[in-house]
Amino acid sequence: MNQLFDRKTPPAAARFTAKQGQYLAFIWAYSQINRRAPAEADFQRYFKVTAPSVHQMLKTLDQLGLIEKQPGVARSIQLHVPPQELPILGLDQPVKITATGH
Repeated sequence: MNQLFDRKTPPAAARFTAKQGQYLAFIWAYSQINRRAPAEADFQRYFKVTAPSVHQMLKTLDQLGLIEKQPGVARSIQLHVPPQELPILGLDQPVKITATGH
């Protein structure tokens, strides 16, 4: 089994704020739909925040051990919270899909 999820740690809800939980839920949902981690620009579009805000949030989540991100590697976010401990992604956020030409 995954050692990250087998550790004796407090429930995830006790480890992150509501806002952090939304970012974590977004990472999980985006990864399930797109089969790759979101880029910082995807967070900007979804949460309607600035690039520095996204970068700081991801840095904080990494420092808390909730995610792991390889510096300098695009879309390298790995979620360290079991999906069952994530909040439901806020429904008040619009879903934006960028279509590319065929």
